[in-house]
Amino acid sequence: MTSTTPQHTTDAPLPRQRLLVLYLSTSALDAPVIGWSRYDGTGQTSPTSGDSDEAPYETGVAALRDGWRLIQASPLIPPGRGSEYDVSFLKHEFVFEQLVDVRG
Repeated sequence: MTSTTPQHTTDAPLPRQRLLVLYLSTSALDAPVIGWSRYDGTGQTSPTSGDSDEAPYETGVAALRDGWRLIQASPLIPPGRGSEYDVSFLKHEFVFEQLVDVRG
């Protein structure tokens, strides 16, 4: 009996996802980047936390202009009474993606 599972050739493009998480100073996409993380599903790079002193983009809009697609923005949640100055997580998180074709 023969297999009906599709076989990938070495020349066929295989889409892989790159993710860029930008933390902005405010909820506006044109606000300055204050933190970031990168993830590469292509396996071509292995970014790690703290591997760069400079943000990959100055703003979220700059990432959009470079071809990144915005796929998620954090909801705006007002601080509870009395906690306006508490130190916590970075709350203005935006997740961007690029789809990159790699060869099988």
